[in-house]
Amino acid sequence: MKAIHKVYGYEYEMTGNFRTTDLNYTVARVGTELTKYLQKKGFNVEHNVTYHDYPAYSGSYSRALETAQNLLIGKDTQIVLDLHRDAVGSSSSYAPSVKINDQYAAQLMFVIGTDGGGLEHPNWVQNLKIAIKIQEKANEMYPGLFRPIIIRNSRYNQHLTTGASIIEVGATGNTLEQCILSMQCLANIFSELIIG
Repeated sequence: MKAIHKVYGYEYEMTGNFRTTDLNYTVARVGTELTKYLQKKGFNVEHNVTYHDYPAYSGSYSRALETAQNLLIGKDTQIVLDLHRDAVGSSSSYAPSVKINDQYAAQLMFVIGTDGGGLEHPNWVQNLKIAIKIQEKANEMYPGLFRPIIIRNSRYNQHLTTGASIIEVGATGNTLEQCILSMQCLANIFSELIIG
């Protein structure tokens, strides 16, 4: 028997705790919305929705590495964003958000990988500098949209190119609308920046 989960007016089939393979209700949808907003502002964006963590999370970064390598072949890429949802605690009540005008947006958080785990990652400081630049502009435009940057000893495939990072978009308690509003804000931030 399939379990249908209904939350905030959306119905989807759960395939794990707070998870679904229905791309309309996952962080992939959030990426689709970011892509639309960025393209409207004239950015050239390639959005990939390949499953790397289903049916097993183990090995997902290895599978994602192959996808990312293939996507980057022959391209002059300035920014690579790996969108995630913060699943800390997997609690439906954890919903980091900020009020923007009269609406609530899911808070965002950069996760920057380093070479601290022993794997080669010579450009991690440059990735951090770019994240800081983006976050500074975000703080000017939308104070509180970003949570503090997290720096980790894993490289999360961010060694492939300068300008690579993870952005955590909200958490298990945030609504899809809150996450989409955050993507609209993020696109506005990018339109005000010159990355380099």
